[in-house]
Amino acid sequence: MTVATKPPALVRAASILIVDDHPIVREGLSALLSRHRDLQVCGEAATMVEAVALIDSKQPDLAIIDLSLADGSGLDLIQRIKARNVPTKMLVLSMSDESLFAERSLRAGAMGFLHKQEAREKLVAAIRQVLAGSIFVSEAVNNRILQQLRDGNQPLQQSPISSLSDRELEIFELLGQGFTSAEIAERLHVGIKTVETYRFRIKTKLDFQSGLELVRHATQWVLEKK
Repeated sequence: MTVATKPPALVRAASILIVDDHPIVREGLSALLSRHRDLQVCGEAATMVEAVALIDSKQPDLAIIDLSLADGSGLDLIQRIKARNVPTKMLVLSMSDESLFAERSLRAGAMGFLHKQEAREKLVAAIRQVLAGSIFVSEAVNNRILQQLRDGNQPLQQSPISSLSDRELEIFELLGQGFTSAEIAERLHVGIKTVETYRFRIKTKLDFQSGLELVRHATQWVLEKK
């Protein structure tokens, strides 16, 4: 007499939200993830507003987030999602400088940081690692964090730009992209005087003598990142 056995239970695919303001990038990521049976794209967002709405309605397992969005900073979005106390894990996928933004992303609430120039296979590995509850960063970032812990959390010697706060760094980058103070104020939903205050702080921290010098160096920094 044979004993009937139950078929193996199907494993639910992890739901993924893609947050990037470039349609081609979203399309490419969606096509890549569709090749893996354990991953399923449940939505795409180009802005912070769209992303928050989809987080609330879809409750995805993971959100892949770019740091440069049309209506604000990915760091701000990460903090907003974290404040909502949802189970969604977050992985940053960005062209931004890893040495400046990886640890900032983790502090904001993300569980991983991957540069867009990395191989596709590494992205899938990062997604699965974060879904499993582990932090994903490059070996260089991991070694830097471990060195800081070994040295009692003393900051390592880095570029002067690393001394900027998250908001100062965001405004520095926007200046380098050609935005005016008025445009930055509108984008960040703050007053022009607030932006000017941040510009003064950035100029002081980086020891620039004029606003023109600030914009020139910001533009050069943005170009060097590309």
